[in-house]
Amino acid sequence: MSVRKRKGLHKRPWQVDYRDGSGKRRSKQFVTKKEADAFSATATVEVREGVHVPDEATVSVAKAGELWIASGKVAGLERTTIDQQQQHLKLHMIPFIGAVKLNKLNVPAVRAFQDRLRQEGRSLDMVKRVTVSLGSIMADAQERGLLARNFIRDMPRSRAEKRNRPKLRIGVDIPTPAEINAIIANATEPRWRALLLTVAFTGLRGSEIRGLEWDAIEFLPPGEGAVIHVRQRADRYKQIGMPKSEAGHRSIPVGPLVANTLREWQLCCPRRDTGRRDADGRPIKELRYVFPNGAGNIEDHTNIVTRGLVPAVLAAGLTVPVLEDDGSPRLDEQGQPAMKAKYTGLHCFRHFFVSWCANRKVDGGRELSQEIVRELTGHSSQEMTNIYSHLFPRRDDSEERAAAERAVMTAVATGMQHQSARAPENRSRSTV
Repeated sequence: MSVRKRKGLHKRPWQVDYRDGSGKRRSKQFVTKKEADAFSATATVEVREGVHVPDEATVSVAKAGELWIASGKVAGLERTTIDQQQQHLKLHMIPFIGAVKLNKLNVPAVRAFQDRLRQEGRSLDMVKRVTVSLGSIMADAQERGLLARNFIRDMPRSRAEKRNRPKLRIGVDIPTPAEINAIIANATEPRWRALLLTVAFTGLRGSEIRGLEWDAIEFLPPGEGAVIHVRQRADRYKQIGMPKSEAGHRSIPVGPLVANTLREWQLCCPRRDTGRRDADGRPIKELRYVFPNGAGNIEDHTNIVTRGLVPAVLAAGLTVPVLEDDGSPRLDEQGQPAMKAKYTGLHCFRHFFVSWCANRKVDGGRELSQEIVRELTGHSSQEMTNIYSHLFPRRDDSEERAAAERAVMTAVATGMQHQSARAPENRSRSTV
């Protein structure tokens, strides 16, 4: 590896000559000697460790993204996951950094890319998701030998992400116990009542409740409840697949209330046509999905929300004003503020489940540790459970705090007494 100055007039007068990991001669030109020396030092280490990728061997972000998506299809990822990957690539990456070579990306370049996404109207959550996808693209490219280092995996969260990440609020993002009670009480149809009750006390994701089958419910003796085993999920195309992660495979115990409700619902649950006929020519139907549509097949997520959840929330009187883009309330035809359902997604029940598990027993909760809650919710990492950390009760140190305050004030009072006792003596000395 040598750094030399090229003869003649060149825009990039400094050149580094070296051999890559396969022994092939390579060269690269730079504007300044400082840049050449920095590349020489880095390339020397990369070649020695067998991870160096020459410029000629790397690809653009767009090409690497196509290879990444192709890998996901071969691996059998769900269609919804592939769709999301394609959206991140085509809508958020290619317009801004699609033509950039992977080896030209660095931390400042990615930060600039994130800033551009925010300037173009992407939310903080979308910027985070796209950055994760970019890191996955770089990881796939690294495995293919197209990239030396995936620095995105080591990037800390930006200050904006840390500062602007709001905490979930009870009564705003998380339904209160009274609100959960009111919603379930106003779910008039048996299947919606059973579904909402099950989601509230299991924390199942929407895809998991839609893919839940009866043989995954282990009913215990009367009065002891049941155990729900999460083994699969249904995507938006109504295709059955594995849970989102390895942690998604879990078993969730439920009490007698949920178990008895499920037993009652099982008696009238729609059965699925198997396509077979019995000896008399009648269709053979099976009891498969716990909360299916009328034909016994996987229910659509939109139907659960629009026909089950939202009507129950509205009937319970849980509404909030509809706001215009400028934050002002929207008015209806009578000039009154237009109202909408306060909770419009099943995920609020998952939030409630975590808060119920975290709350103190004296407040009607279960007072479970964060680790146990992580296992019950199927979070793939403790970091995901940490967004609920403010819900977990702190140790009550009020008595210790009061004792410490008394000790401090006692010391202050004692010092003041000693100072007062010496005051006459000081005054007499000054008089003499």
